[in-house]
Amino acid sequence: MQTRRTFIKTASAATLAMSLPLNILASPGQKLIGIQLYTIRELVKKDFTGTLKRIAEIGYNSIEAAGYTERMFYGYSPKDYKKICEDFGLAPTSSHTSFNVENADQVIEDTLEGGMSWVIIPWIPREKRESLDSYRKLADELNLLGEKCKENGLGFGYHNHAFEFDKMDGEIPYDTLLKDTDPENVTMELDMYWMVYGGQEPLDYFDKFPGRFGLWHVKDMDADPARESTEIGSGIIDWPKIFAASEKAGMKMYYVEQESFKMDQFESIKKSCDYLKTLEY
Repeated sequence: MQTRRTFIKTASAATLAMSLPLNILASPGQKLIGIQLYTIRELVKKDFTGTLKRIAEIGYNSIEAAGYTERMFYGYSPKDYKKICEDFGLAPTSSHTSFNVENADQVIEDTLEGGMSWVIIPWIPREKRESLDSYRKLADELNLLGEKCKENGLGFGYHNHAFEFDKMDGEIPYDTLLKDTDPENVTMELDMYWMVYGGQEPLDYFDKFPGRFGLWHVKDMDADPARESTEIGSGIIDWPKIFAASEKAGMKMYYVEQESFKMDQFESIKKSCDYLKTLEY
């Protein structure tokens, strides 16, 4: 268990990390290229350390977790998780987790001890999205959680899917969340694929809500009718234009995510990583 002294020290480090530009967090002249571990969840489950070694060799240098249960990350204590990641040159910058008022204190403590700067709510159950009033109540909850995170030096955000773009009473629920959440406490982890799948364009949202999209899920969309996710740069999403607008969006970090594969998974994530290295931002 952390002492209050070490907790505050960790929180201060997290606050500093969030204020640094990407190329300072990585090696000199090198930008952070992150991957959401849900992308390769079966590989991670089979061989956690071996998989981290491979993704580091491919060229990723930051990871977002999606395996926090019973106060452990992928079966490791927060401290051990942080050490394993950093031993492979991977910055553990963010975590997807079930996060609410009841478990907030322990999630914040474990996330900070795990070396991360962000905690993200990745999904909301149907009962929290049945009406615009439901979304307004959700926004209130996000504000409370975001304020609590900020008090402890931790960033907080919400990750979208496509359902937030289905209009209710003439309004897009995602817009309701943006309007009703405090920009100082709540950022949006924008999943580009799901926004496009929902019929909207990221660049339009950057114009309407500048600075609100601190984290991104970079996920491309295949041109075929099934619109499955595919390797970055192989689909229909215009990444050069999106990354050119990263400053307007407020982007601080991004993570590759992919949900289906037509080639070897390591080969696939390498293709995405290689493409991202060519982009200017």
